[in-house]
Amino acid sequence: MKYIHTFSKDIPVSQVALGCMRISSMTAAECEAYISHALDCGINYFDHADIYGGGKCEEVFGAALALNPSLREKMIIQTKCGIRPGRYDFSKDHIIASAEKSLSKLGIEQLDVLLLHRPDLLMEPEEVAAAFDHLYTSGKVRAFGVSNHSALQIELLQKYVVQPITINQMQLSITNAAMVASGANVNLANKDGVNYDGYLRDYCRLHGITIQPWSPLQHGFISGTFLGSPDYPELNAKLREIGEKYGVSDTGIAIAWLMRLPEGMQPIVGSTNAQRIEEIAKAADITLSREDWYEIYRTAGYKLP
Repeated sequence: MKYIHTFSKDIPVSQVALGCMRISSMTAAECEAYISHALDCGINYFDHADIYGGGKCEEVFGAALALNPSLREKMIIQTKCGIRPGRYDFSKDHIIASAEKSLSKLGIEQLDVLLLHRPDLLMEPEEVAAAFDHLYTSGKVRAFGVSNHSALQIELLQKYVVQPITINQMQLSITNAAMVASGANVNLANKDGVNYDGYLRDYCRLHGITIQPWSPLQHGFISGTFLGSPDYPELNAKLREIGEKYGVSDTGIAIAWLMRLPEGMQPIVGSTNAQRIEEIAKAADITLSREDWYEIYRTAGYKLP
């Protein structure tokens, strides 16, 4: 497993993070085994949100930590807040209350990272700053970030927020790579030249913000995985071919493709399958050649000008 620095220069974290949105039906014992297996694979970063499983996922995770409290010191726990039924809410009171509720459900004293989940169209950045100050000075949150935010939305927040924005989660996969493709099609009037995020890759790299790709094996918004999909026969054949070359699965190669991007992205994988977690962890040690990376890029349907 490769380790990088995201929210702290002093704390190495696994370049693969484990998303915990599918654990709501687990027992505490099953979740404890799931956590322990991930740690054994070298994955020490666990991603939550207050809405996952209707809040149940954080409770299950907390119950697992109660069974084995020694696990807490081995891991990084990140959660997200800001989504409410039918609306988004970045008010000071809601951010603080959400963080405190997550702490209670997880059974811990401090969140390592708190992210704002999706942009609140009624955001007052001064309120966000006040909430972050309260949570930071009280020791309840160590670091902060965002999810699904554009470059200028981050810039606006950072004008008011004292603490650095260290993370931005964005949907990104081989087949959902507009963020990448736009960088190769600057000033060209084609579909891949459309930039949707304010050149977020470059912005985050300039400001030391780690991008965490979510749904790294998905195509479309919620259309399912591209692995084995009849809609992507050439891509799947290429992933298998390159996987055999490196001695890993097609799943592993798909994650390695993201980690080959030079800014040190940290994919969030949501699998609860032990074998798939092992395959992905193994792929974290692979560095794809330029030739192989571009072969996958082109086979996914992207063109180089």
